[in-house]
Amino acid sequence: MVRCLPSFASRSLSWNVNKNQIKMNRKILMMFAVIATAISIHAQNIELPSPQKNGGLPINQALAERHSEREFNPDKTISLQTVSDLLWATCGINRVESGMRTNPTARNFQEIDAYWFDSTGVYLYDFKENALIQKAEGDYRNLVAGTSQFKQDFVIEAPASIVLVSDTAKAGLTCALIDAGIACENINLFCTGNGLATVPRMTMDVNGIQQLLSLPETSLPVLNNPVGYAK
Repeated sequence: MVRCLPSFASRSLSWNVNKNQIKMNRKILMMFAVIATAISIHAQNIELPSPQKNGGLPINQALAERHSEREFNPDKTISLQTVSDLLWATCGINRVESGMRTNPTARNFQEIDAYWFDSTGVYLYDFKENALIQKAEGDYRNLVAGTSQFKQDFVIEAPASIVLVSDTAKAGLTCALIDAGIACENINLFCTGNGLATVPRMTMDVNGIQQLLSLPETSLPVLNNPVGYAK
């Protein structure tokens, strides 16, 4: 029996080493899984370049030339710099010290959110971080185009659309609707002043968008603007 002890001890030591190795491998795999998930989440979000706050047409000229455009060039994309400038003009921060934004709202409720719909997904504009936060992956511009009862296909030809969502729980329905209109006009004037085409719209699949983005009933998609370049 004495002669068997070393062999038994050796097997026991080997088993302990194997168990430790298995545990170590599991920890390594879990670590890589966490890193991969973090990278995936980060890759879905888009950090925008700092918005350019000068340039474009003088405001009076932009007002004089503003018009609705429904024919878009589907092959001409919008640069990230232009996306940043446009979303900043829509509802970005223009007074850093106070957090005030380009779009005035009743009693400074700041109840307006802008969602960017393009062929890759749906993104919430994070006005504090100047970034796009992905809320859905895939092309859902058809929801902006309309419903099965009424749809305008030119919306899908535009490379992107901005959907303005008002939180009626913050401001009440009347203020939320009016404030969405103010942000919409920011979009219209920016597009005219910077060579983009757009048209303000109310038609869209409101229920479909609410379900897609898991919005509460009090968060109401009010207006949308397809944006791009004219044909």
